[in-house]
Amino acid sequence: MAGAYSTSAGGQLVVVQAYILIQTEVGKAADVARQISEIEGVTLAEDVTGPYDVIVRAEADNVDDLGKLVVARVQGVDGITRTLTCPVVHL
Repeated sequence: MAGAYSTSAGGQLVVVQAYILIQTEVGKAADVARQISEIEGVTLAEDVTGPYDVIVRAEADNVDDLGKLVVARVQGVDGITRTLTCPVVHL
């Protein structure tokens, strides 16, 4: 699919990108964002205000790898209460 792929900062081909919206325990947003920013595949993690406490930009080679990143790595960070993964689409 032309246009469905992009390159990461390192020039590698990236097939799937997503935003992960995260709710945390009270007072944990900054710590959660810091820990998540160190996970391989995460390109950005920022604590924000509003209904979500942290917004993460992540990338993976395919949907399965993205799911593994979210379930095994991101959701394992202490202080997270809920996540919502929003894959990026190229229309």
